[in-house]
Amino acid sequence: MALDGIRMPDGCYADGTWELKMHVTDLNRDVSLRVTGEIHIGGVMLKLVEKLDVKKDWSDHALWWEKKKTWLLKTHWTLDKYGIQADARLLFTPQHKLLRLQLPNMKHMRVKVNFSDRVFKAVSDICKTFNIRHPEELSVLRKPRDPKKKKKKLEEAEEEALELEGPLLTPGSGSIYSSPGLYSKTMTPTYDSRDGSPLSPTSAWFGDSPLSEGNPSILAVSQPITSPDILVKMYKPQSLLDKAKINQGWLDSSRSLMEQDVKENEVLLLRFKYHSFFDLNPKYDAIRVNQLYEQAKWAILLEEIECTEEEMMMFAALQYHINKLSIMSSDNHMNNSEKEIDEVDAALSDLEITLEGGKTSNTLGDITSIPELADYVKVFKPKKLTLKGYKQYWCTFKDITISCYKSREEAHGTPAHQMNLRGCEVTPDVNISGQKFNIKLLIPVADGMNEIWLRCDTEKQYAQWMAACRLASKGKTMADSSYNLEVQNILSFLKMQHMNPDPQIIEPITTDINPECLVSPRYLKKYKNKQPGFVRDLISGRILEAHQNVAQMSLIEAKMRFIQAWQSLPEFGMTHFLAKFQGGKKDELIGITYNRLIRMDASTGDAIKTWRFSNMKQWNVNWEIKMVRLEINISWFSPS
Repeated sequence: MALDGIRMPDGCYADGTWELKMHVTDLNRDVSLRVTGEIHIGGVMLKLVEKLDVKKDWSDHALWWEKKKTWLLKTHWTLDKYGIQADARLLFTPQHKLLRLQLPNMKHMRVKVNFSDRVFKAVSDICKTFNIRHPEELSVLRKPRDPKKKKKKLEEAEEEALELEGPLLTPGSGSIYSSPGLYSKTMTPTYDSRDGSPLSPTSAWFGDSPLSEGNPSILAVSQPITSPDILVKMYKPQSLLDKAKINQGWLDSSRSLMEQDVKENEVLLLRFKYHSFFDLNPKYDAIRVNQLYEQAKWAILLEEIECTEEEMMMFAALQYHINKLSIMSSDNHMNNSEKEIDEVDAALSDLEITLEGGKTSNTLGDITSIPELADYVKVFKPKKLTLKGYKQYWCTFKDITISCYKSREEAHGTPAHQMNLRGCEVTPDVNISGQKFNIKLLIPVADGMNEIWLRCDTEKQYAQWMAACRLASKGKTMADSSYNLEVQNILSFLKMQHMNPDPQIIEPITTDINPECLVSPRYLKKYKNKQPGFVRDLISGRILEAHQNVAQMSLIEAKMRFIQAWQSLPEFGMTHFLAKFQGGKKDELIGITYNRLIRMDASTGDAIKTWRFSNMKQWNVNWEIKMVRLEINISWFSPS
């Protein structure tokens, strides 16, 4: 060969060539090539394949540089340009490798993923395979390790896997992200939700997805928890620090799996990450809705998010109802979910809901005036070392401002207090049995945040004021088309938590309800001194009472209500991380939501200091030293 050159007495070559060592993973074989720094990566792979002389499709293979943890994908680059020298060891390995994914419903699937793509692209391809729209809402993270387990064991209960092998689909210009609606008579959506173009029955269902050869309905149907032992074996975060350690497992979306030391056949968790779900339409998102419901269900049962006992019974009733409908034949819950409607009317209805935020009965007069609220409301401004003393004011809610007057007669004068709610934080504090309907407001001011509590007397008053506060926090008024829909959603959420006082219509307690699988362990421990049979009957009775409020819901409606109730919890949307602040010596707890960054007390979860993103001037990241610099009154912190 021309590259062999002249061999010197000491064994070296005098033509500038050197020996490049490579390992072919498929053959478990080491190969050496004589190369120069001017040869390009494509030429190296060509010479390698020629030397192997093995008849095989090598098109998916690429070179991986172990020491630098980087793929050599730019085949036109030379070895010199990459900085590869004789001490480098390269792997010639497939880009697509098997990965075991645990879906939000805790089921495992084996899929082939491109280990050379960025994680964002790999997740997008995974969602394409599973027919989940809006893949930007999801990401993957490493499985948390339970510190109580000394050895790494494979839990058989967690490894009941639905195995799926096959190449990932590459989304093309003609492809769609849609899934079959469970309540559709033909199992095919009629129109593309993005551009309104007609969908063919083949592409509208699962197209060329490998799932179409198996049982695609398994992803769109909820799988009831069959035994309390499953809950016992699952890892439960015991503190905010445990939650923060779990979130340390999120993979960097801008780097490939291989760059982050992910091995073939490793288990990763696929989860909804950003707590913001765009265009959640049951017609196209049967799988997405079900997986989102499953993630919410497990978050409640594993106590990843706090809820009251009344809310827990409501969640348990919804689970029980969904489980009952899920085990029925598909024809039954198709009939419960949808009546035959004209396709054009359905498309127009979807368009109206998308544009208007829901069906409203607004008249022309509503456009010319902005609705207002005026009523007696109890107001309290909490201070340290003081009792909670509410003072009643006549309050008017105009635009995005609440004005408080000492009496109704003084409403035309100067208000005693006035609050602009733009950018505020709104948190519910409700106890149905105690008839407590509180709204906690954190209102941004020049020197920090003002905390104000509002107490309403009735559910209707609470729903109206809560809906108005939520819209005002976004800079919207009650003239917004979503106001009435928000009021109705809040009222229905409260209604689901009511206990039915009429025992005659409650179902008899049967063996098909297993309270240990429907409520979190915390509420079972509440009755630890009672007899097991008594506890079971007591909790079962409460679940069946709450079930009367949801018994008429269809399957898809019950799942959507469960998701909405999950989103209504005060802690929803808060993600915890460990970080070191500049000058600090130990890890501290921070919480991140859609609109603010919070420095928190690790033991109590109380906010020490809050920085709102609306006040952020700029931010910078230094990946080499893992430092994030936020210019919000000049603050620094670094992820640990």
